[in-house]
Amino acid sequence: MTSIVIPAHNEAQVIARLLDSLLADSESREDENDVVVVCNGCTDDTARIAAARGPRVRVVEIPTPSKHAALRAGDDHARGFPRVYVDADVVITGADVRALTEPLDDGVSGILATAPERRIPLDGCAWRVRAYYRVWQRLPVVREGLFGRGVIAVSKAGHARIAALPPLMADDLAASLAFAPAERLVVGAAAVVVHPPRTWPDLINRRIRAAVSTTQVEQHRGPEEATARTSKADLITLLRGEPKLLPAVLVFVAAAVVARRKAQKAVRAQDFGTWLRDESSRQN
Repeated sequence: MTSIVIPAHNEAQVIARLLDSLLADSESREDENDVVVVCNGCTDDTARIAAARGPRVRVVEIPTPSKHAALRAGDDHARGFPRVYVDADVVITGADVRALTEPLDDGVSGILATAPERRIPLDGCAWRVRAYYRVWQRLPVVREGLFGRGVIAVSKAGHARIAALPPLMADDLAASLAFAPAERLVVGAAAVVVHPPRTWPDLINRRIRAAVSTTQVEQHRGPEEATARTSKADLITLLRGEPKLLPAVLVFVAAAVVARRKAQKAVRAQDFGTWLRDESSRQN
């Protein structure tokens, strides 16, 4: 049985669209997926909306608004492997979850962790947000890493690897870097819809959070280990292949510079707990 763990903090606006998508093609497969929604520190109707999906969804409530605590609570209640961790604000189907878990055969293929391809709908986003994502989606570390997708699936052996990680803001980045390239796989047959920020200020909030959390991961791992930062060489290589992307690259660099400057205060204070949440991507 595959267990799906969904940490959710005040996700009443979006939890229904995820659960309805997960359950839509599983009317006759009730025993296939074990879905656990962990409402952490919720003050809205997240738990009620999730529970309304019936017995196929188990709702766990904890008082602490912490994704790390929610993931651990989900592990305590989950019944099986492979295990799939899904952010509440993305959309993925049950069929895509099945495609994700197929390569996770605990040792036969050597694959310990998988993630789906991203689908980022940019309609309705500000032009600078669209320009940013035109570049971001083409970067090698973004294409190959398991982070930034809102979904990571692990085998039992893969779970043992990430269970040892400390509480980190960029939990998906840390999980991706915990596996060697030969141990992780982006599954082309699976897709997840990741809703982007619609406004420039919301994009900057996301990038500040990413800059702060990436620094935290690097402090934990050490300077000699792999990172997921974009280099100047990455951007130069991209421009050589697609010169028409120059305006979008300038927007990308501007966002990175602004976010890095605004992140410096939090990094200096070692503030790795303030979560700058993007609300625009949660609007229906």
